[in-house]
Amino acid sequence: MIDLSASDRVRQTTLESGLRVVTETMPHLETAALGVWVAAGSRAEREAENGIAHLLEHMAFKGTERRSARAIAEEIEAVGGELNAVTGLENTAYYARVLKDDVPLAIDILADIIQNSLFDPAELAREQGVIMQEIMAAHDTPDDLVFDLVQDAAFPGQSIGRSVLGTIDSIRGFTAADLDDFLTRNYAPDQMIVAAAGAVDHDALVADIADRFSVVRDASVDPAIPAQFDAGRNLLDRPLEQVHLVMGFSGIPICDRRIYAAQLLSTLLGGGMSSRLFQEIRERRGLCYGIYTYHWAVSDSGLFGLYAGTGPEQVEELADVVMTELAQVDDTVNDIELERAKAQLKAGLMMSLESPSSRIDQMARHLSAFDRIIPPAELIAGVEAVTRSDIAELADAVFGPDRAAVAAVGPEAGLASLAVFGSNRST
Repeated sequence: MIDLSASDRVRQTTLESGLRVVTETMPHLETAALGVWVAAGSRAEREAENGIAHLLEHMAFKGTERRSARAIAEEIEAVGGELNAVTGLENTAYYARVLKDDVPLAIDILADIIQNSLFDPAELAREQGVIMQEIMAAHDTPDDLVFDLVQDAAFPGQSIGRSVLGTIDSIRGFTAADLDDFLTRNYAPDQMIVAAAGAVDHDALVADIADRFSVVRDASVDPAIPAQFDAGRNLLDRPLEQVHLVMGFSGIPICDRRIYAAQLLSTLLGGGMSSRLFQEIRERRGLCYGIYTYHWAVSDSGLFGLYAGTGPEQVEELADVVMTELAQVDDTVNDIELERAKAQLKAGLMMSLESPSSRIDQMARHLSAFDRIIPPAELIAGVEAVTRSDIAELADAVFGPDRAAVAAVGPEAGLASLAVFGSNRST
């Protein structure tokens, strides 16, 4: 049984530099997960910098003053550990997973790659080529590409609407000086959170971090530009067998009290095989193989999305059924499906508590968004408190055919019926 009230295992310290450290000791584990979250994702990019946050994340592993790219890989794998990183909209995270005795090594490597990367021109040219291949692979994968298209349709002309990967032209044009400028502006200690969970000792970890994270920068982060949702349309004609469709609606910011209702609404509409859309569109009508909904939230906005892949001749019926289901959900939510959705969310939370990697991600996100760690019991209570009227009010506020940002990739014959949504910005 997981003790939801065991907050004594979670400790926080803020160093003089402003860097925050949060840990959760999990005594039954022999391993530890740790990572560094920097408040500099793709939304920190200026218009001419699209893709630079992701490129910087890649270049962090390509050599420092003390280690070559090969040495970084060999040192962590020599102890059976793992290194990884991910760039998001509002954060870039660098992760490690190691045995408990190798936590100091993991901290040393993470501190080194974040603070002391060299941006060697030869390595930069190679990694630019790697990322351009990644961009081309995404463009060749319609069920990936369509999500970039819907972000652009929902947030046109904004950093939140641009692909995290950047474009071929933007990536090709970056120099080592550009990377250094972005890092200097955004990678100051007070923009970072170090989180660790598992077999960790908080005091020892704090002392180690204070010693190794010694580079002091005065960040000059650009003022945040509020996100502006727009119900646009991006339809891309491709000679495919299917149309890959995403509908996006203005979502709920992460700090909004309605965030629990948004997660539950997404779950009961398209969160599993028992969900409304799966049952009506796949099981009853056979209009698609896969359909699901999702809700992601950032500091000032969010996106409630729906994905489906279907044949060109089924697009119109599928879109009509989707809009019908969305239009009637505010009047028809029942206790049984709401309780089922709550059970799914609570089970997901409980399962994540058993993983140190999930715990560090959750703690870092909480500190970034709320400036505190929300105890699991409080999260469970937030889910439990949502009522049918909360779901109905949110659905009524969010859904409508004139409120949908729509993106689709597929043959022209299947795109024509989507012309009723939004305003067209691509072909």
